[in-house]
Amino acid sequence: MKYNFDERINRRGSGCVKWDEEAPRPSEGWPLSGEEPSDIIPLWVADMDFKAAPAIQEAIRKRAQHGVFGYTHVGDSYYEAIINWFRRRHQWEIHREDILYTTGVVPAMSVAIKALTKPQDKVLILSPDYNCFFSSIRNNDCEVLECVLRFTPNNTFEIDWTDFEACCADERTTVFLLCNPHNPTGRVWTKEELERMNTLCMKYGVKVVSDEIHCELVMPGHRFQPFAAVSEACRQNCVILNSPSKSFNIAGLQTSNIICARADWRRRLDRAININEVCDVNPFGPVALQAAYNESEDWIDALNEYLWGNYQVLCGFVAKSLPQWHVCNLEGTYLPWVNITATGLSSQAYADMLLKKAHVWVNPGTMYGPKSGEGYIRLNIACPRSLLEEALQRIAKIQ
Repeated sequence: MKYNFDERINRRGSGCVKWDEEAPRPSEGWPLSGEEPSDIIPLWVADMDFKAAPAIQEAIRKRAQHGVFGYTHVGDSYYEAIINWFRRRHQWEIHREDILYTTGVVPAMSVAIKALTKPQDKVLILSPDYNCFFSSIRNNDCEVLECVLRFTPNNTFEIDWTDFEACCADERTTVFLLCNPHNPTGRVWTKEELERMNTLCMKYGVKVVSDEIHCELVMPGHRFQPFAAVSEACRQNCVILNSPSKSFNIAGLQTSNIICARADWRRRLDRAININEVCDVNPFGPVALQAAYNESEDWIDALNEYLWGNYQVLCGFVAKSLPQWHVCNLEGTYLPWVNITATGLSSQAYADMLLKKAHVWVNPGTMYGPKSGEGYIRLNIACPRSLLEEALQRIAKIQ
């Protein structure tokens, strides 16, 4: 391959959350030696262990050489890079005036909830769901309303449309917070599904906020559909949260965008951005975004090919050596959702066991829904293949 995703890069000691964060304490007697184990393999937080695309590295290097890092102006080229990328890659026409920039998709999520709800409103989610959905909703004095996804005989998840409509019909439900593609189940929602969501939301006056941070991470046979590009009705009833951070592994550069076609909603969003004090970006974020969208399309294609290969390795290893695991179909993201009910342990107890005995750190499913996530764990396979294989071999030895 043109890019070396097999390279194992030592990230310890770099201030990296994934590798330098202190592991949770599974139980008494941890760590056994009295010190934190130095060989933990982290397959938890959604952060890739790959170097950024060469064009991004060069853009940051060039900007760093300037030597002055003051307040940053976001110019025409920034907006053009976003518009051209989504037009070219996803057939979505974005107008410049629709774009508001901020520091990250989680802050953008909080902004959208603050702008479009009032305290004690209900915010609908598809559960299990990204853990920050729960905290962002509650931090804005709103109530989480869960529509629990159904597991299907096709080894994937689908929406219970009867329950979804009942949730929309609740008079306190004002916003539907969508994860597209969906973390943690790995679903890439189809155009038909998105249109049906919007039809029901509009029927009951529910606004859609769609977190599309994983939009470039799509596996073979699937296609990401921007919610706003489904129809004009969808475009007029949504706020999109997006960033190159997850796909291009530049989350630390803290740049994201809120995209909204409605001027009245944008005024409220802009006000919330300033209330939350997330109106400034750092000097490296905009240049990294432009290098990603203007010069790194072949890198993201190569990345997806590598991630698909890692997923195949995972499934093959599980079939041979981990019969108590059931890996759900991965349509998008790099975060396989694994059913571990056959182990007889709870999600938290199983994740604790993997950390204590195998020194492999995964996320318990209950992070993504106390009830809907029980019986699952989430893995991060965005790492060199040899590291993934080493982690799986460690797990197999303790079963």
